[in-house]
Amino acid sequence: MNIFSRYAEQYKANLKLALPVALSQLGYTVVQFADNALVGAYGSDDPLPLSAVAFGVMLSFVMFSLALGLTLGITPLVGEHFARGEYRKTAHYLQSSLVLYPILGVVLMFLQEASVPLLYKLNQPVEVVDMAVPYYRLMAYSLPAIMLYGCFKQFLEGAGNTSTPMIIAIVTNCINVVLNWVFIFGHCGFEPMGVYGAGLATLIARWISPLLIFGYFVVKKEYRDYLHLFSRGINYLSYCGKLLKIGIPVAGQMLLEGAAFVVTSIMMGWFGAVAIAANQVGMTYGNAAFMMTVALGSATTIRVSHCYGLRDKEQMRLAVNASMHLSVLWGVAVFTLFVLLRHLLPMAFTTNSDVIALAADMLIFIAMYQISDAIQGTMIGVLRGMQDVKIIAWLSFVAYILLNIPVGYLFAFTFGFGSKGLLVGYVVGLTTAAVSYVRRVRKGLNKSC
Repeated sequence: MNIFSRYAEQYKANLKLALPVALSQLGYTVVQFADNALVGAYGSDDPLPLSAVAFGVMLSFVMFSLALGLTLGITPLVGEHFARGEYRKTAHYLQSSLVLYPILGVVLMFLQEASVPLLYKLNQPVEVVDMAVPYYRLMAYSLPAIMLYGCFKQFLEGAGNTSTPMIIAIVTNCINVVLNWVFIFGHCGFEPMGVYGAGLATLIARWISPLLIFGYFVVKKEYRDYLHLFSRGINYLSYCGKLLKIGIPVAGQMLLEGAAFVVTSIMMGWFGAVAIAANQVGMTYGNAAFMMTVALGSATTIRVSHCYGLRDKEQMRLAVNASMHLSVLWGVAVFTLFVLLRHLLPMAFTTNSDVIALAADMLIFIAMYQISDAIQGTMIGVLRGMQDVKIIAWLSFVAYILLNIPVGYLFAFTFGFGSKGLLVGYVVGLTTAAVSYVRRVRKGLNKSC
């Protein structure tokens, strides 16, 4: 009771920032859920369309992670100077990001487009790849929009405003779901597009997002004033360098973590379309659970960056501990839910009995890493807030490349666990990441701000 009393205000402050982010992130998961459910319904007992979406989503996640990770560099920098009242400097970071991030988005778009031939070299069923390629290309065309939107979204979060991105995410996700229904099945005069329709809906929604958030900045005087603080004489190299100094290691960490999931999903394809579909079902629920972790990590980044700017070490320590408590609680809750409802949850996506049975087994393994996943995601948020990101890519390399992928391969192919054995790698990798990040955070907290 004394612990709760001590941290009650900290929990409240963290959740006030986290819940809007969670709703925003949940919206993305709802769209993924809608993609999978509608494409699954479109395919009925045929797992091919769902497998194609799974393959396209999995591979496009590589560039998506890079794009998202790079934009996260602006949040702690804005948070630090916003807490000090240095609003002109925060405006200059926004101005620089609007030059840097869209250019990087175009580069990533061309890289993803150029990688299309590689999709046929991954030993996947050819029919799955054929259906996934158009979806994969559409996701490439959305990358500049993701980074342009990230400029404004991450700026707002650095300034402590997580509600506006939530509202915009809800609006655009609703548009996405409606367009999914229209394009996938062919309503309102359109021909049925299946998997391609799911990608087209996502592309349109992602381009609407930056338009809406820019409109908010223009209409809202509080934020329009930041646009008026833009200057022709700023040192773009200096500001962009600082954005990349944080953004590149964060993007590297996300890429390495994503790589573990991508490589595992590729190996999952070696077991056939049923395994791909079942894995996609399980990962959809796992990703949904991770959205709260992302929210807690984002909230912690904001609070820690503000404390970092004010050099308030005690408040920083309390905020970090409160986030740790909440992340563990969330991990336990998700573990319980996945285990108890593992036979029912897959039925939302497919009527294929083989997919349902395999997905139910996979959910047990997915449940096993929920606590570790919640902790590592939150601790990454702490390190971003403290701008201590140089080492995280190396820690992630050990956890995800040296341990996660090989362990999954061993259990799946050497020890004979089959497709379910690949998920053991996640348990080992995410647990290793959680332990290493916690140790790094403790080291940072023990130093003077």
